[in-house]
Amino acid sequence: MKQQSKIQIMTISALLCAIGIIIPMYAPKIMIEPASFTLASHVPVFIAMFISPVVAASVAVITGFGFMFAGFPPVVVLRALTHVIFAVIGAYILKKNTKIFSSPKSSVPFGVLISIIHAVCEVAIVTAFYWGNNMSEAYYKNGYFMSVIILVGIGTFIHSLVDLSIATLVWKPIQNTISIPASVRIARK
Repeated sequence: MKQQSKIQIMTISALLCAIGIIIPMYAPKIMIEPASFTLASHVPVFIAMFISPVVAASVAVITGFGFMFAGFPPVVVLRALTHVIFAVIGAYILKKNTKIFSSPKSSVPFGVLISIIHAVCEVAIVTAFYWGNNMSEAYYKNGYFMSVIILVGIGTFIHSLVDLSIATLVWKPIQNTISIPASVRIARK
């Protein structure tokens, strides 16, 4: 890879990291007590996933630690750090199947798979905190099934699908303006 491409990839990765840190601090949150979901918080990680596995891993790790520096509780920070898992898996799938986004027949199953992985990882973290009695009273008041499985699991699944859709809408116009190698090209219609 040319030196210029490496510098461009590092610069874009740094910009995605910065955006991924800023979004949770300032973007609107959807509160469904006791859970909250920050609109577009996964978009930088998904865009990084479109570029390469290394970029996806880097952006997911740095944005995960960004939650810590922003003062979020440990359960939220660890949930964010699990994004490395779905981002790297998704990036490798996209690297091997660069035409996934060429039709809904392949992009929808991909989105569902990535969202399931995302939700399972976050449910695992919240479950560990829940059974360790480290959650707010509202979680215990609503019970494990409602608080963890429904709100965190199903909520994360839906949130992931929404953010993946936003990421594809953002990626579509910018993919042709940046001149770095990327795994994903989304056809314009």
